[in-house]
Amino acid sequence: VQLEESGGGLVQPGGSLRLSCAASGTISSINAMGWYRQAPGKERELVASITTGGGRNYADSVKDRFNISRDNAKNTVYLQMNSLRPENTAVYYCFLDPEVGLWYWGKGTLVTVYS
Repeated sequence: VQLEESGGGLVQPGGSLRLSCAASGTISSINAMGWYRQAPGKERELVASITTGGGRNYADSVKDRFNISRDNAKNTVYLQMNSLRPENTAVYYCFLDPEVGLWYWGKGTLVTVYS
């Protein structure tokens, strides 16, 4: 299984970005997909996740500004990020949690919010 992320980049505070993550390969069954992020000097933290059934979970710091969605037919997850802040600068990693086995991770996409 491979996860291909896209959509990172440079944005000014208050701006928006949309991240995408497409999973390819043999996937028997998926429990959830989502995003973690890691800022410089900090630990990796959960940003948002979504189950196959549509259940969503967000970090408290983003729940009013970010929206996670998923296209089950395409095994693709999206993260719409609005009202971005400098503290949102990080490498964002896509993950796939299969019902059986270890998680899969993308290589990460850099989001930089600068003023």
